[in-house]
Amino acid sequence: MKKFSQLAFPYVVWVVLMILLPMLLILFYSLTTQGNEIVNFTFTLNNYIRFFTDHDFLMILWRSLVIAFKTTIICVLLGYPIAYFIARSPDRVRNTLVLAVTLPTWINMLVRTYSWIGLLSEGGIIQTLFGLQGTDLLYTEGAVLLGMVYNFIPFMILQINTSLCKMDHSLLEASADLGANKVQTFLRVVFPLSLSGVISGIALVFLPAVSSFFIPKLLGGGQFFLIGNVIENQFITVGEWNFGSAISMIMAVIMMLCMYLIRRVDEHNSGGRKSS
Repeated sequence: MKKFSQLAFPYVVWVVLMILLPMLLILFYSLTTQGNEIVNFTFTLNNYIRFFTDHDFLMILWRSLVIAFKTTIICVLLGYPIAYFIARSPDRVRNTLVLAVTLPTWINMLVRTYSWIGLLSEGGIIQTLFGLQGTDLLYTEGAVLLGMVYNFIPFMILQINTSLCKMDHSLLEASADLGANKVQTFLRVVFPLSLSGVISGIALVFLPAVSSFFIPKLLGGGQFFLIGNVIENQFITVGEWNFGSAISMIMAVIMMLCMYLIRRVDEHNSGGRKSS
C-alpha cells in the first residue's frame, strides 16, 4: 500500500496542479466581478445571470449542441462500417488499416483543418472535381461539420474497432448454428457486443465537438459562431475573463452531465449483457 502511494503521488500532484487548481481559479473568476483581485473581491452571480438571460448566447449554445450531435451521428454512421470492415480483415491488413486511420491524428489538428480551406475554397480541388463552381462550400455549416467529422472520426473508428476485435467470434458461429442469418447475427450479437465501443466513441467525439473553437473559426470564417468561439472571444478580444470563466464553467457542467449519462448508459448496457 505504501509503495502504491509513492507511485501515485506524482499523478496526484499533476492532477492538483494541472486540473484542480485551474478549475478552481476559473470558478473563482466566474463568481466575481471584473477587476477583482484575489485578496479583495466581491462574489456575484451576475455572470451566470447574464448568460442565461441573453437569447443570443443561449442560441449559440443550442447551435453548438446541435452541431456536436450531428457530428457524432455522422461519425457513428460512417465510422461503424469502416471499423467493422477493419475488424473483419486479416491481421496484416487490419494493422495497416488501423495505421491508416491513426496516421492523420499524428498531424496537428490545426494544420489538418487549414488544409480544408484550400480544398473547399473557390476554384479549389473539390469544386473542380465535382463541377461545383459558383457553389459556396467554405464558411458554411456544412464546412464546419465536414471539418469536425474529419478530425474526430478516427476516435470513433478506433473505439468501435477495439470492441469488435475483442468480441468472442465463437458467438457468431453459435448464432449461425442456431439458424440466424447475417443480418440477425449482426443485430442480436455483433452490435450489442460492440455497443460499449460505440458509447466510448460518442464520448470522444461529442465532448470535444461541442467545445471546439478553431474549426468553426477557420471553416466558418467568423460567420458561424459556436460556444467555443464565444469563450475565446471573451478571454482574448473582449477581455471579460469573469464572463468567459462563467461560460467555461457552464460548459464544464454540461460536459460532466454528458459523461455521467454516457457512463450510465454504458453500465446499463454492460449489466444487460451480463444478465443475459
